[in-house]
Amino acid sequence: MSTPPPAGPRGPVGHPALAPFGTTIFTTMSALAAEHDAVNLGQGFPDTDGPPEVLAAAVEAIGGGLNQYPPGPGTPDLRRAVAEHQERYYGLRYDAASEVLVTVGATEAIAVAMLALLRPGDEVVMFEPYYDSYAATVALAGGVRRTSVLRFPDFAVDEASLRAAFSDRTRVVLLNSPHNPTGKVFTREELELVASLAREHDAWVVTDEVYEHLVFDDARHVPLATLPGLRERTLTISSAGKTFSTTGWKVGWVCGPAAAVAAMLAVKQFMTFGASGPFQPAVAAGLRLPDEVFAGMAHALAGKRDRLVEGLRRMGLETAVPRGTYFVVADVAPLGVTDATDWCLALPERVGVGAIPVAAFHDDASAAPTLVRLAFCKADHVLDEGVRRLATLTR
Repeated sequence: MSTPPPAGPRGPVGHPALAPFGTTIFTTMSALAAEHDAVNLGQGFPDTDGPPEVLAAAVEAIGGGLNQYPPGPGTPDLRRAVAEHQERYYGLRYDAASEVLVTVGATEAIAVAMLALLRPGDEVVMFEPYYDSYAATVALAGGVRRTSVLRFPDFAVDEASLRAAFSDRTRVVLLNSPHNPTGKVFTREELELVASLAREHDAWVVTDEVYEHLVFDDARHVPLATLPGLRERTLTISSAGKTFSTTGWKVGWVCGPAAAVAAMLAVKQFMTFGASGPFQPAVAAGLRLPDEVFAGMAHALAGKRDRLVEGLRRMGLETAVPRGTYFVVADVAPLGVTDATDWCLALPERVGVGAIPVAAFHDDASAAPTLVRLAFCKADHVLDEGVRRLATLTR
């Protein structure tokens, strides 16, 4: 008589807070792009390397044996370089030892901030469309998101909607500027409104500023922590991935009041502890590069933005001109599209292009039914080929 196999563990698998989220849109679209050998204008990673000085510093660090665990808070030199950077560009002074924490990219910093600051039922005010990890990390921390919609084509802040998102349960404001996916750079007036509401409701502010050096034309990035009364209630997050075109290195950081940074470290130590050992000295070298290097990277990206925007407009598409980031948002309704999500899912096989539906970044998908996000952080010939393939849809 055969013995029946042992029963498996009972109950569902997976964290219940993540049940509504499923696989990220980036994973889905990049897999489809790879399957169909498509031009991937979906996921926001550059296809060229960053400054050679930064890459050389990483090679030197690896060859020099810096390949073991770095300190949990980050290497002292990188924390000093981050503090120097904040003072150099924004006049913000942070103590490198107690007010700067190195993280595994900005994504970890955002998650750790939510876990450190939120208690179950606390509310987080954010703008939608939002980067997809925001909603998931708020849910993991037991928080409740309250959103205000930025609407195409100018994505201006709606003051009434923003005020309505705040309540006596507001604990955190989560702000991304320059903004993914829209390319919006929040104006000083908009930031002052956010700041006043944060002060009024005694809320923490967590800012995602990973595109801080990638701003175009006459736009200016203003860190919220520079506004009156905000430095002591703001955790400012950034990373090396976008600035130095090293998204795979996963080196991020957060600056803020010592008590809040210590609370984040208390969470982080049980997650990743430390990572990216040989890349941390390389990022420190990058942060100390001359101003013209940062300006040159932004100038080069602005040219790529113009190249993609012009190509999309030749197709008859209404396109928002981004003031920063890697991304252009276009309305594909003139192509007869009524559901951009279905359209994007079919696009790699149909014409060999990957794109991201903006609805994936919304609680209210009806706010962006025909909008798509396209990345311009690609080589010129890649952008041209992507536009050429998309243009076949108009014939």
